[in-house]
Amino acid sequence: MATARGFGVDIGGSGIKGCPVDIDGGVLAEERMRIPTPQPSTPSAVADAVAEIVEKFAWTGPVGITLPCVIKDGSALSAANVDKGWIGTDAQELFAERLGRTRDDVLVLNDADAAGIAEMRAGAGAGHRGLVVVLTFGTGIGSAMFIDGQLVPNTEFGHIEVDSLDAETQAAASVKDDLELSYEEWAPRVSHYIQALEKFLWPDLIIAGGGVSKKGHKWIPLLETRTPVVAAALRNDAGIVGAATAATTRHNA
Repeated sequence: MATARGFGVDIGGSGIKGCPVDIDGGVLAEERMRIPTPQPSTPSAVADAVAEIVEKFAWTGPVGITLPCVIKDGSALSAANVDKGWIGTDAQELFAERLGRTRDDVLVLNDADAAGIAEMRAGAGAGHRGLVVVLTFGTGIGSAMFIDGQLVPNTEFGHIEVDSLDAETQAAASVKDDLELSYEEWAPRVSHYIQALEKFLWPDLIIAGGGVSKKGHKWIPLLETRTPVVAAALRNDAGIVGAATAATTRHNA
């Protein structure tokens, strides 16, 4: 029996990556293509990059696309680590036009929400009930929250204030790289951030994602948190898998 396939594109502050996805298995179906995020990362420039990736695979079906933005009804209402010109842009319409698709063939969603969907369906969150929070550590900190497996979309826990500063400016993976911190030096920053989050949430599980999750064994055991923290199983592929899954599920509904 043929496996269901979809296509996901994950737009980040530094790179845009995408490829076909094995929906049933929750894994990439081919080697992903990655290109640097255009600078400035305007809607038009990013849409061109997304089209390049989709055309590279000659994909003709529905496409799921993530953005590091709050997304409502296909429009971006915020812009984290991408050009502020995204704010107010009908991203779904923009990508549909650039890809030569109908609006219904394109689904745009928050990048961390997409990663969370993948982790809850086929990764570290599979089968978990209660309150699960997915945190993606990259250029910034993305978040996704699930209650008994159901997504509560567009949480922005990376932007809570910690010591009167935006949390992601203190604990994102990019901060570790920019300051050349060791995992031992960076882990207390992550602990301090999660402890601030725990002041108003009581998660049953936190899943740590983003590229740094592949080295989770080096820093997750160092965290001092009330909540159990585990590394994302799909690591940096979660956004692609989640976007493809969400788009294909909606298209087939």
